[in-house]
Amino acid sequence: MPQNTPFDLAGLTAVVTGAASGIGQAIALELATAGAHVVVHTRANQAGATQTADLAKAQGVEAQVQLCNLAEPGELAPLVERAWNWRGGVDIWVNNAGADVLTEDAARWPYERKLEALWAVDVRATMLLSHNVGGRMKARGSGTIINMGWDRAETGMAGDSGEMFAATKGAVMAFTRSLACSLAPEVRVNCVAPGWIKTKWAEGASSKWHERAASESLVGRWGTPQDVAGVVRFLASPAAKFVNAEIVKVGGGTKLF
Repeated sequence: MPQNTPFDLAGLTAVVTGAASGIGQAIALELATAGAHVVVHTRANQAGATQTADLAKAQGVEAQVQLCNLAEPGELAPLVERAWNWRGGVDIWVNNAGADVLTEDAARWPYERKLEALWAVDVRATMLLSHNVGGRMKARGSGTIINMGWDRAETGMAGDSGEMFAATKGAVMAFTRSLACSLAPEVRVNCVAPGWIKTKWAEGASSKWHERAASESLVGRWGTPQDVAGVVRFLASPAAKFVNAEIVKVGGGTKLF
């Protein structure tokens, strides 16, 4: 386990929501590699969450799985309570979980139902969880919260998905800045805004989307969950102690046409 560098998280406790697969799993494992003990949250994918926890433990840290339906407001405070009590506090809270409205049955939902799901998980749960754990961190005197935005929220993208993600992720990004003001100076709050990242939806996307993802990035490729995880590790680490209320885009740079 690495030690004595500005990027070390040795002995800290982190919570990553939506960490059973994809970006969330990559974040949890990146934090574990840096030395953080990890709470792995999932709504229902216990097998995936257990795999994440086992891989984290292989890095020499402690890990546990917490189940919670973030769309149910009554389940949020108990999640924070359990996570906080696990090791006597939380140092890093990553609100990664988001409603999947692009794959499987949800892809066929009507516009309104998709919007309701995104609001409940991506926006409301992020706000309520952050408000709860942020208050605890501020009272204790330290902590960092990292939220998940979208690199196109401020510029827009045509289509139903573009409209919904711009509205919901834009709300998370705006909330991040205000929460940082509320919790400063004890707690830092930042937001990572991924671009075209190769997640479950991307793996089944048509060639048109693959061509678009590569053409709109200055580096000419899809991003990976690990690309996002590395930035989250930086923001969670002492190396970012003077980074606060920021939106950090992880999209390879947007190509201007």
